[in-house]
Amino acid sequence: MFAIVSIAGQQFKVEEGQEIFVHQLAAEEGDSVSFDEVLLVDNGGSVRIGKPTLSATVKATVLGHQKGDKVIVFKKKRRKGYRKKNGHRQSFTKLKIDGISI
Repeated sequence: MFAIVSIAGQQFKVEEGQEIFVHQLAAEEGDSVSFDEVLLVDNGGSVRIGKPTLSATVKATVLGHQKGDKVIVFKKKRRKGYRKKNGHRQSFTKLKIDGISI
C-alpha cells in the first residue's frame, strides 16, 4: 500500500515504514504528526484518486532535524569587478511513516 501525500507544499510517494526528508516542520523530535492532504491511495491494485483530496490520513513520527549539503550561490558581472559569493544550507525534518489509514 502506498499513498501520494502533500507535505509542506511538496508531494511525496510514501509507504509504511519508509523514512523521508521533508522541509523543516514545527515539531519536536519524537512527536507524532499526521497529514490529511492525501491525493492518491493504492491498496494492492485498488487505486483511489482524490478530487482534489481523499478522506485519508498519513501518520508519521519525527526522527530529527538535519541540514542538507551546502549550496554555493556565486554572482559575477564581467569586467565590473563585481563578485558575490554566498552559501545556503536547507533545513530538513526526517520522518518515519507509521501508517496510512483510509
